[in-house]
Amino acid sequence: MRGPLLSSTAMEGPGLVGLDERARDIFRRIVESYLQTGEPVGSRTLSLTGVSLSPASIRNTMQDLTLAGLLASPHTSAGRIPTHAGLRLFVDGLLEIGDISRDERREIDARLAGRGRSFEEALDEASTLLSGLAGGASIVASPVRDAGVKHVEFVALGHDQALAVLVADDGTVENRLMPLKAGVTPSTLQEASNFLNARLKGRPLHEARTEMRTELEAARRELDAAAARLVEDGLAAWSGGAERERALIVRGRANLLQDREAVEDLERVRVLFDDLEQKEQLIGLLDGVSNAQGVRIFIGAETRLFSLSGSAVIAAPYMSGRQRVLGAIGVIGPARLNYARVIPLVDYTARVLGRMLDGQET
Repeated sequence: MRGPLLSSTAMEGPGLVGLDERARDIFRRIVESYLQTGEPVGSRTLSLTGVSLSPASIRNTMQDLTLAGLLASPHTSAGRIPTHAGLRLFVDGLLEIGDISRDERREIDARLAGRGRSFEEALDEASTLLSGLAGGASIVASPVRDAGVKHVEFVALGHDQALAVLVADDGTVENRLMPLKAGVTPSTLQEASNFLNARLKGRPLHEARTEMRTELEAARRELDAAAARLVEDGLAAWSGGAERERALIVRGRANLLQDREAVEDLERVRVLFDDLEQKEQLIGLLDGVSNAQGVRIFIGAETRLFSLSGSAVIAAPYMSGRQRVLGAIGVIGPARLNYARVIPLVDYTARVLGRMLDGQET
């Protein structure tokens, strides 16, 4: 696996250094049991797992871990569950990350190897695949397209309408219908096209947009008034898709209702479903992941978006073969996600998705 596999997202809190060997062993056993069953873990249960301590000693250690903020006692249960700080400590210091099976690798490779797909189709397939394998909801945001401009042109479709065409270096084509104001002639369309081609060629549109508007103000004396309006309208039309129209794909919401603990707390699931509708915040979260190296994990209040639902997010950037980050893909679920399984699934899916999309960049 690429390294580092995990990128630090730790929040302040107690560390492993402050735990002796006994406390560390009991803490690890409690977290592992909770992640597997979702049930509070009591001293009697622990005594049956091979801990060479009396139930009273186990209870005392559990009390110390509770006072340290690593465990909590839900309701009136005598058992303990890890807090979000406890889960973070476990993930950062005690989690043993496995690997996905050969069959799962083959399935991911096969389902993402289809050629001729659009970016959106590839991302949709990756999201559907990951939610099914991981058993949670998956999210993926379409990347910001920052290919340079290859050619622009305004084509008249009638006396009152034109087609603004932008061809990017990566082969993608953006077409936008534009109304034509009175007085626009074929020479006006050509003048506006020449102006933009001379200044945009080879430059990503989102980078050049602000500078172009400044240049346009200075060039109004050279351009015909109608051509200047065309240039301005064209920039507005093309740049509209760079950020606002980025697709956010969420798949597998129903998986969140399969968990028995979640069914018992439908209000928390409802809050999570509301969170999943926050497109801009989710894209912002994934964009933050894109700046990291390796898989990032957010638990509960570590991200404001999921602080009320107490959910966990495991996400990784997907990048081209030239190590250019394209975006990020991840899994959302209850805080007791199977981290050891989901982390390598997200990591491998992100890598395969990046390789697949890399072929569409050239």
